Amino acid sequence: MRLQALKFFVLLAILTTTASLTAQDWAKATLAKSPRHGEYVPLKHGDRTVQAFVVYPEVKQKAPVVLLIHEIFGLSDWAKEMADELAAQGFIVIAPDLLSGAGPNGGGTDAFDPSAVTRAVSGLSADQVTADLDAAADYAKKIPSANGKLFVAGFCWGGGKSFAYATHRHDLSAAFVFYGPPPTDLAAITAPVYGFYAENDARISATVPATTEAMKAAGKKYDPVIYPGAGHGFMRAGEDPANTVPGNKTARDAGFKRLVDLIIKANAGNAAMHLKPLPVHAKATLASVATAKHSTAPVSCHEETPAGKSVAESTMPAMDMGAM
Repeated sequence: MRLQALKFFVLLAILTTTASLTAQDWAKATLAKSPRHGEYVPLKHGDRTVQAFVVYPEVKQKAPVVLLIHEIFGLSDWAKEMADELAAQGFIVIAPDLLSGAGPNGGGTDAFDPSAVTRAVSGLSADQVTADLDAAADYAKKIPSANGKLFVAGFCWGGGKSFAYATHRHDLSAAFVFYGPPPTDLAAITAPVYGFYAENDARISATVPATTEAMKAAGKKYDPVIYPGAGHGFMRAGEDPANTVPGNKTARDAGFKRLVDLIIKANAGNAAMHLKPLPVHAKATLASVATAKHSTAPVSCHEETPAGKSVAESTMPAMDMGAM
């Protein structure tokens, strides 16, 4: 009986942790207070429809586009809240739900049981992900208020996809990789790549020295920063009210400021663009770079398995967070 009770409480703890990562009521509450216009847009390519969350900045000039690639946890409340927070800095942000059509009844991330999301994301076809990202990027660049600049930023699983997307998409102004592994072939990269890594995440940060050498040998720009005291997923964890690791909050604030500053710098050629000042919580001083151990073999952010399943069209309802 005692063993069965122990198993029950272990299972309950696992389910609670998974639910906290996917439900994220704190992120949902923040998003609900946003004055910015956010909407779901169906993007059709081939026989597939992808639902994308688009958030517009409150600016009078045309703005650059940031293509946001979600974590292994799908298009979660935090991913949408991060999209909104970046839009608050003057960017148009588009975040496709890469699980569109893969869930029960043809739904996306929200249709899955929380415990099944990570497995579903890990099983996505790399070719399908690239095609979905292209559909999102092509749509966003044609938005009348877009100024033609395109950036990609990914987190965790999405960080690896962001790095890989830079080998494919040659109209990128920059790629931002948050604690994601590098692709095998770096030769096709044309945009600068900026890395954001955690000191207490050797599985990923140990790939940085080898990646630095490989990018240098290939003549590519790669600028990684490893944030002291932070763990994997610090951009989300650093916002979570339940976070107990000070390094996550420090890294989150410094990483957000660095991301925004880099986009502003890359977009400096568009004199008409106006960006709002950073909020107080994002004005932390950029953390110093820590030394990572050398690794000769890049590792995957999460295990990935072939999907090979047909995808039905998703019919996610539109959501409006405010008037345009």
